[in-house]
Amino acid sequence: MAELTKKEFESTSEALLEFIWDSPSPYHAVSNMAGLLAAQGYTELYENEPWEISRGRGYYVVRNGSAIISFYVPAVPERGYRIIASHSDSPTFKIKEDPEILSDGKYVQLNVEAYGGMVMNSWFDRPLSVAGRVAYASDGRVFTKNVDIDRDLLVIPNLAIHMDRSVNDGKKMNVQKDLLPLFGEAASAGKFRQLVSEDAGIPADSILAWDLTLYPHVRGSVFGADREFISSPKLDDLQCAWTTLQGFLNGKKEDHIAVHAVFDNEEVGSGTRQGAASTFLYDVLTRMNRALGGTEEYFLMNVADSWLLSADNGHAVHPNNPDKADPKNRPVLNGGPVLKFAGNQKYCTDAVSAAFFRDLCRKADVPVQTYANRSDIPGGSTLGNISTSQVAARSVDIGLAQLAMHSVSEVGGIRDSAYMVRAARVFYS
Repeated sequence: MAELTKKEFESTSEALLEFIWDSPSPYHAVSNMAGLLAAQGYTELYENEPWEISRGRGYYVVRNGSAIISFYVPAVPERGYRIIASHSDSPTFKIKEDPEILSDGKYVQLNVEAYGGMVMNSWFDRPLSVAGRVAYASDGRVFTKNVDIDRDLLVIPNLAIHMDRSVNDGKKMNVQKDLLPLFGEAASAGKFRQLVSEDAGIPADSILAWDLTLYPHVRGSVFGADREFISSPKLDDLQCAWTTLQGFLNGKKEDHIAVHAVFDNEEVGSGTRQGAASTFLYDVLTRMNRALGGTEEYFLMNVADSWLLSADNGHAVHPNNPDKADPKNRPVLNGGPVLKFAGNQKYCTDAVSAAFFRDLCRKADVPVQTYANRSDIPGGSTLGNISTSQVAARSVDIGLAQLAMHSVSEVGGIRDSAYMVRAARVFYS
């Protein structure tokens, strides 16, 4: 394959950063991915309607507005699915019902709770906004509408060092006390629901519930001496979701049924109807098989011949804390996709799947790295083993190296996005 150019690295990263800016919540991310699929002729299928599927065409299914599975059926597919799974959510703060709190009779704050494990102190002293969805009823049915109050709306102010001289020695954060965002003066009481209703374009008294979260109202950027890094919220895991979707859309998809899955709620364990632990992937594959005239036995044979890439970002060696990394398996930014290993099977990679992915990267002409936790530092889990508990395909855990994972703004390498697009394209070809 032709060597990737600096222009390709930059254009891919800039397109990724634009996608992330346009995707302040999982609902927006999935809506934007659905738009990309529809623009290339993919047809939306609905779970509460019969499915008619033709060979040589692509389709997508959305569940809960926050998870999406797309697939393409070639004219004469070989047995086996080619699946990549990633997730749409990131750690943040959810806005509670009845959210306004009057502080000291002077300020209005919003009542929030933590979603996922985050670096909490990274959320202080920066412009924040609110995005998600609202639910309302009409003619006996419940509808939803995405919301993005796209302006500097909130700040979580730090306590001055004069009032806490030990702050730089480390401080345990209490969400209910320390991390409530400042919304306005006392005269702003009652305005939050009104702002949400104005953005949604529906009356405030029509809103019956919401799934709203905070997000940093700051665009991602390219930085570094040679513009070799990117800084952005939500690289974990929209970087994998978007790059693998680009590979899916641009792969030839001539041999196997190609499947691209983006689940929600990975950051809180995946145990929802739209998470990787749900039946979403299994439901889509079995209904597809049935619509194509396949038997149950043929479906099980297909799964046994399938590959699943669990794509979720991994940790690069930290320049200030290199001792936190494994002595030998030390991914770096711009070093290419990362193969993730864990003896306790938190990652699903084994010798066979690692060999499969290394061979894939060799065909794609992209570098590949390996990651393992230090043996005395436990790591987190990801989508691989959760997804294969529903669809038992051969699987491998991969990702892209990044710094500051679960911070309000994370750091990645400008070349890695293009590497992942190319690897995914070859996987689907």
